[in-house]
Amino acid sequence: MIRRREFITLIAGGAVALPLTLRAQRPAIPKIGFLNGQSPATFAHLTAAFLDGVNDGGFVVGRNAAIEYRWAEGKYHLMPDMAADLVRQRVDVIVAGGGPQALSAAKAASTTIPIVFASGGDPVRRGLVASLNRPGANVTGVFQLTNELNPKRLGLLRELVPSAAVIAILLNPNNSSIQFQTKVIQDTANAIGQKIHILQASTDREFDTAFEAMAQFGTGALLVGADPFFNSQRAKLVALAARHAVPAMYEQREFAVAGGLASYGTKLTHAYRQVGMYTARVLKGEKPADLPVLQSDDFEFVINLKTAKAVGVPISRDLLLIANEVIE
Repeated sequence: MIRRREFITLIAGGAVALPLTLRAQRPAIPKIGFLNGQSPATFAHLTAAFLDGVNDGGFVVGRNAAIEYRWAEGKYHLMPDMAADLVRQRVDVIVAGGGPQALSAAKAASTTIPIVFASGGDPVRRGLVASLNRPGANVTGVFQLTNELNPKRLGLLRELVPSAAVIAILLNPNNSSIQFQTKVIQDTANAIGQKIHILQASTDREFDTAFEAMAQFGTGALLVGADPFFNSQRAKLVALAARHAVPAMYEQREFAVAGGLASYGTKLTHAYRQVGMYTARVLKGEKPADLPVLQSDDFEFVINLKTAKAVGVPISRDLLLIANEVIE
């Protein structure tokens, strides 16, 4: 016979044990590791596009999925440690974006955790995947043309500022594609007979030095190379161009919106939405090796008319007609 006190103790113990048992049976929600070379402030609209894609795939962060953010803010040397930390956090997938360094760091950190990337440049040419249709291993994603579009940007800049005898090119020496960017731009300039002067900067202070050098060389226009650090510092770059009255061409629409003269590049919101949708498919169990790498081919040419007037650059009707967006 069970005594009354023992019975109460047994019932009380069961009342405590039951919720613990149910809690143990509750499946853990998947965790996304978001590794990015830029800063949360300048990347906010692309993060939102990514989360929209994840939502379209059936996952809502905070409800049935979690996310760990790691932002390098242009300090590429931090990315290997950030990627390793995400592995220690036991994330279910790593989303690598904001520059090629994120993907390289993620690949070095794990050969088993699925990786979905958003990256500029052909990933096959860079040796990051075996092929576009069958990427192999644990990696897939979306790539957009970035450095490959510099010839087009240089051509558009010449049309915008035909009087520019010398065009400055600003590149980041810490970017892994610096040699490729330099060669493509030099080859293009030689082919069209355009005199250029290549300048390098990897810090805020070096931006000031570069713009001072432009004045010394009689620069008529500026082409800012594609780079995650430059993207994270777009407000400063646009302000310097305005202060020195240098008409400038950039990679991303956001530069033109911030006051840059013009931009030409991939529509990144579309690319990051696709990355979000791929991430959701991976969380549902699909293998990256079976998901073809996608190329985002939605390009946009944006002109800021207000800036054009401020720097004294008349915009031809022909350019206005081919622009995807004109900011007034």
